[in-house]
Amino acid sequence: MLPIAMLVGLVFHEYIHHIAFLSKYLIFVMLLITYCRVKISDFHTGAYIWWLLAVQIVGAGAAYLAIAPFNNELAQGAFICIFCPTATAAPVITGMLGGSVSKVATYSLFSHIAVALLAPLLLSYIEPGAETTFLESTISISTSVLPLILGPLVLALMLQRFAPKVHSDIANHQGLSFYIWAVALIIVVGNSVSFILRQPSDKLPEIIWLGAISLAICILLFHIGRKIGGHFGDKVSGAQSLGQKNTVLAIWLVLTFLHPVVSAAPAAYVAWHNTVNSYQIYRLEKRKSRKRI
Repeated sequence: MLPIAMLVGLVFHEYIHHIAFLSKYLIFVMLLITYCRVKISDFHTGAYIWWLLAVQIVGAGAAYLAIAPFNNELAQGAFICIFCPTATAAPVITGMLGGSVSKVATYSLFSHIAVALLAPLLLSYIEPGAETTFLESTISISTSVLPLILGPLVLALMLQRFAPKVHSDIANHQGLSFYIWAVALIIVVGNSVSFILRQPSDKLPEIIWLGAISLAICILLFHIGRKIGGHFGDKVSGAQSLGQKNTVLAIWLVLTFLHPVVSAAPAAYVAWHNTVNSYQIYRLEKRKSRKRI
């Protein structure tokens, strides 16, 4: 599904702008499906959650501050790759790899809430509007990001309370989020390709650097997540929580609020984290086949 979605976005990038407005609605639906799977009783705000959030938030800020003196666009690319919340499809991959689905789904919720609350402030700081004040920029981003991320949570809780059958039906069809994600991926890849192709040739080195930075960050996040998860008895959940990212949301945030060329970083991250996932699934299946032999 990944190469097909990326190929469709690449081939039809000239026409993607006609359906680009669907991105935020697809993100909303994906989050709703994920949140319907998480029960209130699954929420465990222990040290595991706070360590992962610290890497996501503090790590993103530290990466930006370290790189910004040299190149602001590269710093923004590093920031968004780390700050981006956990992928809505992460619980599915975690289950395939034998990790705790509830842990990853719960952290996905907390990581999205953290982004919803902090993105307006942080994005306004790293890319202030040219003709707006810091406060105006913060309010503008808040009105776009908060409903998109917190809205599905509120709706999921309302469905659980007033329409439990509908809530249960959504929770039992988690696979839908994967296919919705594929459609969203077509749109964001198409938009990113269109923008990159419009860039002057002197932007090519910067785009390559953004791809390289996102690769280094991807490997580092999977490694750190595995270390944190291992400390709490679940390496797989830790790695997937921190390493597998909601790149659809990340690219939307970049194209909406940051310098558009920065979208090359999360666009490349799409390939990197899915390559890691494919390798992990391949190794798991290989071990299973050996045991059967």
